Amino acid sequence: MTVTVVWATPDVQDVVALTLPAGATVAEAIARSGLIEQYGFDRGIMRPAIYGRLVRDGATLRDGDRVEICRPLVADPKQARRLRAAARERARPGRPAPA
Repeated sequence: MTVTVVWATPDVQDVVALTLPAGATVAEAIARSGLIEQYGFDRGIMRPAIYGRLVRDGATLRDGDRVEICRPLVADPKQARRLRAAARERARPGRPAPA
């Protein structure tokens, strides 16, 4: 079966196509891709996903799967949205600030 393993950052986008035996796992695909050695990231804090859905390392792959190595979030998405909304509100002239 053929799968792809993807590592993407703002500076790097790398896609590795692999041929693996049936029953291969996500962890095996990531290890065989060579991306850990190439980019030196800490595999212990990364989460794998298949087509954007987080999975465990032991998840069994199917032909055509796209394994993505996901970095941890640097900010809470809800809090970031609140901060952006508050900044937009402050930038509007002539409107009272929210209480």
